[in-house]
Amino acid sequence: MAMSVSRGAKVVALSLLCMGVAGCGLPRSGPNKSEIYKGSVLREGDAFVVQVNSRVTQATSVMPSFGFTDGFMKAGVIGSDVIAAGDKLSLTVYENVKDDPLLGNSGQRLSQLNELQVDGSGEIFIPYAGRIKAAGKSPEQLRNEIAGKLDSQTPDPQVIVQRVAGDGSTVTVSGEASQQGIFAIERPTRTLSSMLARAGGVKIDPAQAIIRVTRNGQTGKVWLQDLYENPALDIALRPSDQIVVEKDSRSFTALGATGAQNRVPFETQTLSAIEAIAIVGGLATNLADPTGVFVFRNEPAEIANAVLGRKDLVGAQRMVYVLDLTKPTGMFEARDFLVRDGDTVYVTEAPYVQWQKTISAVTGTASAASTVTGN
Repeated sequence: MAMSVSRGAKVVALSLLCMGVAGCGLPRSGPNKSEIYKGSVLREGDAFVVQVNSRVTQATSVMPSFGFTDGFMKAGVIGSDVIAAGDKLSLTVYENVKDDPLLGNSGQRLSQLNELQVDGSGEIFIPYAGRIKAAGKSPEQLRNEIAGKLDSQTPDPQVIVQRVAGDGSTVTVSGEASQQGIFAIERPTRTLSSMLARAGGVKIDPAQAIIRVTRNGQTGKVWLQDLYENPALDIALRPSDQIVVEKDSRSFTALGATGAQNRVPFETQTLSAIEAIAIVGGLATNLADPTGVFVFRNEPAEIANAVLGRKDLVGAQRMVYVLDLTKPTGMFEARDFLVRDGDTVYVTEAPYVQWQKTISAVTGTASAASTVTGN
């Protein structure tokens, strides 16, 4: 009789424990495919679940558009010797009068005025010639004007004007440039690429470098690689331009049955779904369901309408893009579908994984029950 009671107690205990396992949620990395599909608007959810195909890939292939406005693009290269406010000039005057020269001491034909500062209004002051507009002129033009003003006071003066780069003919380079600072616009550094070279290039991966230029309150930016590959983007510089080298700040989040779960920065201008999966270590071979690769995204209305073949959607829409890597074209679709900033790439677990967990849980429960009953 005791033996019968003991066995009955085991059965009851095991049954109760199994019921407990069945009633409790088993640990997992996130929702399964059926739970994601339940969130579709077709099932009274708030997201559009879309199977990725070539049409969807084409409609969603939108990446950040960088470039310069016409104001930047149409600005011609300035002469390397054009004088600007803030520059410093060196002035040398040769006079044909030896005994009583206009500018020098008696017996001296040559007079020098070093480091003449071009003021904020673009003017300089020359004794006996007065204030003269220098900004915007070449040294040759300024030389002729000074000589003309002095000619009435000293016979046939010979004037030499040399420009020394000053505060007015400089740009600032900052950010992720190898060298930060203020650099003069000189003959070899009159364009954006040459000025970046003057600053030693960039100290980050060129594939992640963005070059931003601010001029008179207007800003434009380009990828560094595009700058090198497209000469039309190599804009001419202007005094006071601000050049900032920035690192691409875009990222996506990887979750689920992948090699790693993390927030991942972009490593290139464009990033496909297959590349995104590869970056985080690929699919977890003992967990992942290759038919359940999802990309979650808030999509602008114009793109959402194009994807869904509609015209009535307004505002950002929640979209869930589905990639099935087991289909004949599945790998190609994943290769062509672009991941964008802020996306979440999620891989579901294979159905058998939950069965394994259930069996392990039941087996463990049975062992625990056996231990409790002392047999």
